[in-house]
Amino acid sequence: MQDRHAPQMDAMLDVVATQPGATTTELREQVRAYAERLSLDASAPAQDVPSDLVAYVRKVALHAYKVQDEDILTLWQAGYSQDALFEITLSVAMGTARARLARGLQALKEATE
Repeated sequence: MQDRHAPQMDAMLDVVATQPGATTTELREQVRAYAERLSLDASAPAQDVPSDLVAYVRKVALHAYKVQDEDILTLWQAGYSQDALFEITLSVAMGTARARLARGLQALKEATE
């Protein structure tokens, strides 16, 4: 099944990944890619994601409703600004959304074949 929204999704991912921000474009891409891998395999390794972000990225990607003030406070105390946390959270959301969209479209394709 063709994803008619693919160009818009790719453009949005590009903006999140490449525009200047409180975090580096490399960090945002690493976080996005890790979140995407987690959506496909909850035991996926973190690889290049900084160790102080791994637990937060896993929690947002797999159980976002469980994020609490303490999670944010821990990252603030580690030196991440509010803007940095927003960018990191958005990168996680983009990675999980992309993986879940692809999985849903694949299921639709298989159901119509």
